[in-house]
Amino acid sequence: MNSFKKIALAVVAAMTMGTLIATPASAAVMTVAVSLNGTANTTNSAIATPAALPVPADNTVDAADGLRFIATVDTGTAVSATCTNCTIVSALHTAAAPVTSASGSSSLTIATGTGTTATFYVYTKTTAIGTVVVTNQGTTLTYYVQGTAGLINTLSVSAPASGAAGTKQDIVVTATDSFGNKVSAKSLTATVFAALGTLDSSTATTGSALSDFGTATFKVTLPSTGTRSLITFAPTTAGDATTADVTGLPARALAPFAEITVRDLVGELAAEKAALAAEKAARAAEKAASDKALADALAKATADAAALKLTTDAAAVKAAAEIATLKADAVTAKVAADKALADANAAAKVELDAVKAANAAALADVKKAFNSLAKKWNKKNPTAKVALIK
Repeated sequence: MNSFKKIALAVVAAMTMGTLIATPASAAVMTVAVSLNGTANTTNSAIATPAALPVPADNTVDAADGLRFIATVDTGTAVSATCTNCTIVSALHTAAAPVTSASGSSSLTIATGTGTTATFYVYTKTTAIGTVVVTNQGTTLTYYVQGTAGLINTLSVSAPASGAAGTKQDIVVTATDSFGNKVSAKSLTATVFAALGTLDSSTATTGSALSDFGTATFKVTLPSTGTRSLITFAPTTAGDATTADVTGLPARALAPFAEITVRDLVGELAAEKAALAAEKAARAAEKAASDKALADALAKATADAAALKLTTDAAAVKAAAEIATLKADAVTAKVAADKALADANAAAKVELDAVKAANAAALADVKKAFNSLAKKWNKKNPTAKVALIK
């Protein structure tokens, strides 16, 4: 029994020693070095001091705008990176392998293989703060980046479509770079075409505050005469704007204009009044015509009703006369029929009486002849007498 316990203890000890030998004493904690164009950045781990990155205005992600991350980790492990408001690429632009503003993705995983470092680059096209999260073996490090707007590539104008003559109107011009980021603190110049309007100031600077960031407001007083006011806009300093279109990026739009229709309110009011008066006159004429047509229709209807009544009355009189005639004819016919019937009845009675008289006479003659013969028979045949007819 003791021998068995000793063997079991030896096996457990051997297994424990094997486990201790297979497990490394400790894993290396990931460290990350960050630099831009050869200059180290040690502040971008705080959101208050993000790494400032120029947007790739030339549409190539190179050392000037690609923030380099070098993660040092254990051999045979993987480094994962994810980006918000930014993009990750595994290499910078070269002529042989172009990297543009359309390249990369929001996440990337790099296996170190037999090495101990993983290198990747981050760029951004927006001035919003971006977040880069790097992870390895349970260690997570977070870094912050923020793009700086490029040169003005687009000017857009917001202006009223029309305004009253002599009134002051606001025109807002917005300056943006090739990626749509607003550009602040840049001077813009406005020019009124043919002096049809007066500017309070021909230049204005795009704002830097939250309420007016990237926008400049011009105030123009519309002319007292004329039909429109045309104002054009451009960057005051040529160096503040792009000088050529870049392949793959939006074309430049640096000469917009605002066209404001000048309204003559007095003239418009007079025209409206005249139009209203004309409309009222037309409505009055239409009403008069309608009233006359109604009156004519009513008069015709009344006349037609009267004529119909006369016709109806005449027809009623005629019908009454015809009915009276028919009644008289019926009476006459009844009298005649009654007389004819009486005459016929009288004639029939006379004839019937004559027939009765003739029948009676004939019957009397027959009785007389029968009785005469019966008497003769009875005389000759006393034993077979026949009765006489009375």
